[in-house]
Amino acid sequence: MTYIEEYYNFLKKNPDKACHKVLVTYKKLVDDIKHPKQVSFFNKITEENETHTYVFDEKKGNKPINFIEKYCRHSKGKWAGQPVKLELFQKAFIQALFGFIDKDTGIRKYKKGALFIGRKNGKSTMDSGLANFMLTKDGEGGAEIYSVATKKDQAKVVWDEAKRMIKKSPSLNKRIRCQEDGIFYDATESFLKALASDSNSLDGLNAHFVIFDEVHAWKDKNLLDVMYDSMSAREQPMLLETSTMGTVRESVFDNEYDYFSEIIEGYEGKSEKVDETVLPVIYELDNPNEWQDEKKWYKANPGLGTIKNIKDLRDKVNRAKNNPTELVNLLCKDFNIRQNEQDKWVSFDIANNEAIFDMEEIFDTYAIGGVDLSSTTDLTCATLLIIKHGKKYVLQQYFIPSERLEFKIKDDKIPYDKWEKRGLVTICDGAKVNYSDVTQWFLRMNDEYKISTLWIGYDPWNTQYWVEEMKEYGFEMVEVRQGAKTMSNPMKQIEADLIEKNVIYNNNPVLKWCLCNTSVKRDENDNIRPVKGQKQRARIDGTVSLIIAYCVLFDKLNDYLALQEE
Repeated sequence: MTYIEEYYNFLKKNPDKACHKVLVTYKKLVDDIKHPKQVSFFNKITEENETHTYVFDEKKGNKPINFIEKYCRHSKGKWAGQPVKLELFQKAFIQALFGFIDKDTGIRKYKKGALFIGRKNGKSTMDSGLANFMLTKDGEGGAEIYSVATKKDQAKVVWDEAKRMIKKSPSLNKRIRCQEDGIFYDATESFLKALASDSNSLDGLNAHFVIFDEVHAWKDKNLLDVMYDSMSAREQPMLLETSTMGTVRESVFDNEYDYFSEIIEGYEGKSEKVDETVLPVIYELDNPNEWQDEKKWYKANPGLGTIKNIKDLRDKVNRAKNNPTELVNLLCKDFNIRQNEQDKWVSFDIANNEAIFDMEEIFDTYAIGGVDLSSTTDLTCATLLIIKHGKKYVLQQYFIPSERLEFKIKDDKIPYDKWEKRGLVTICDGAKVNYSDVTQWFLRMNDEYKISTLWIGYDPWNTQYWVEEMKEYGFEMVEVRQGAKTMSNPMKQIEADLIEKNVIYNNNPVLKWCLCNTSVKRDENDNIRPVKGQKQRARIDGTVSLIIAYCVLFDKLNDYLALQEE
């Protein structure tokens, strides 16, 4: 039995240890072993479609595993000097990555592997062992192996571990030269180097194997693209991404995570995304609340109890129960739940709700409004909050002055132009937001969709003439002052509703972005109010507008529900 099949059987027998994405991935791999499939690719060199049949070669899949366990030794801790013994989950991943080959040519199927996993699960040890294998035993002449990161110190983590492995292994130490500028295998004129985006030059590379470690820290996709392009001349190159989860900032990691998740969803027929050159394995909790259930910890930590110390994790969990700051870091790094920066209000998974609704579902109903006019030259947001069928439906419109648009797209790197094309943002003529455009949006919602806005909450600061305009059109305006006393309970209710996926906002990317940008400031009574985080260009106007609507809802709930029942 292959390691892949053995591991899949283990996951099925131990559902508490099997996160959904890993289970789906290994089910697909087992099926590919038993039923080889024809796969079509577009060859960029020949510019033609090619069809290949991929079969599983257990001997080739085991080759790097046997190398690591025979020649590589631990360099630190209680196992220092002892041979590396891979866990079943590591063997299954490596075997899949290297074992699927073209039936006719013997060339590997996978060009890219991704392993996203909780910290302290042997990721760097595996990376370093594979780097040494690809350097010496993959049969590639003049192989260029790179450990890559945005900073040289991070890039050298895997490189240093590979070097220490070699020093601890008599067999490898005889054959490999370790120098300050690289690790060299003279028999095939191959080398292993650490490389960063701040290196002198990234030109002229001819990579055979590239390791991207801790991708969550990357802010620029250019390095990933450059290294992937550098492999184009090799017959069977491989790029390996390994990382814990990270903070949400529309970064490289977020894009890669979403892409890999879509591929996995494609295995179940839930997505149309197909990429048979990529093997993604994502360990994570299926539900953020599972961090309190020790039986579920294995979903993000397959090495728990063997590689990773379970007592240490228990201690972290107990501390985090009373310390919100430690909880954010624990969820992100130990349980692989995507988080915002540590002073942020809600995690990405809490904020994220991809449910959508048709306007017919909220046609001819009552709503509560909330508006954050913000600065006259900055982003403004108007919100409609509707309760129907036990759910809270949210409609939002954003407004930005045209003279600020190019600056914000270029310097803030926020796609306001794309959001405008989707109808989510209104571009106001001139150098400041035209508040009358906000008025017209509320009127249009009433005229086109019969959404009658009963009350509209607003911050009274610098809004006098606009409030008078709204009153002239018959809207009932309600002052909502921004402070912990006013906003704390509504914010806590929003958080509870977001956790329950009870806030349906049509998967609006602007609101999702604002929610993930929102930090909180607490007073001595644990009352909270929204504030910007460290990144002042990251907007929270959509969040504030929604909170204001909730503040009105708190005061008017009984009246609102009574009208809804009529």
